[in-house]
Amino acid sequence: MKEKINWKEELLASQRFNKKEKNLLKNGAKSIAQSWWLGALYVRWKKLKGLHLKDPVPNKGQLQSSFKEFERKT
Repeated sequence: MKEKINWKEELLASQRFNKKEKNLLKNGAKSIAQSWWLGALYVRWKKLKGLHLKDPVPNKGQLQSSFKEFERKT
């Protein structure tokens, strides 16, 4: 079973933050702008842990298809 990681607590313990960032990490986002900021903090945590290197990057060929191919399948 996977261990549940509290990334917010880990990030708070590892770095210094301003008052707004501490509040955001402790209490969560209350607006869309705060959710974007929290997402940026999550990306910062992933970079610190080296997890951003493990993100799967799809091959370009997997994302592209032609309309003719679509018509042929349907």
